[in-house]
Amino acid sequence: MTSRTSRDTGETAWVLDPILEIPHVRAAVLLTRDGLVSGYSDRLDQASAERVAAITSTVQGACRTAAAAFADQSSAEVRQVVVESDHGYILVAPTTHGTCVAAYGDPEVRLDLLAHRVHSQVARLGEKAMAAAPRGASGHTPA
Repeated sequence: MTSRTSRDTGETAWVLDPILEIPHVRAAVLLTRDGLVSGYSDRLDQASAERVAAITSTVQGACRTAAAAFADQSSAEVRQVVVESDHGYILVAPTTHGTCVAAYGDPEVRLDLLAHRVHSQVARLGEKAMAAAPRGASGHTPA
C-alpha cells in the first residue's frame, strides 16, 4: 500500500495530508487556477498529477462559463465542482487567491466529510495567503 501523505512535504503537505486521512480518499492535488501543480499525493506520479491539474482547470473554466450562462450573467465564480463516476468522486474547490484543491475518493467515500475537509483546507489556504499578503508602509494591504 502506498503512503497517504503528499509528495511535497514542504509547503503543500499541510493542505493535502488532512484530506488524505479520510477513509477511501485515494488522491489529492493542489493546483493553480491555470492548471499548474503545486503538490500532489503519492498515489499519483508527476505526469498524472499534471494531467489531473490541467483537466481540473479546464473543467472549472467550463463550469464557470456554464454557471454564468444559466444565470444569464457575464461571469460566475464556482465554489465547488463534484463529479460522480462509476469509479468514485472528484471534488474540486477553488480558493479566492488563485489555487484549487482537488480530491478523489472511491465510491465508498463519505462525500459530506470529503467536502467539509476540502473546504476547511481551502479556508486555511486563504488565511495563510492573507497573512502573507504584502503590506504597504501604513500597514494596509495595497489595493
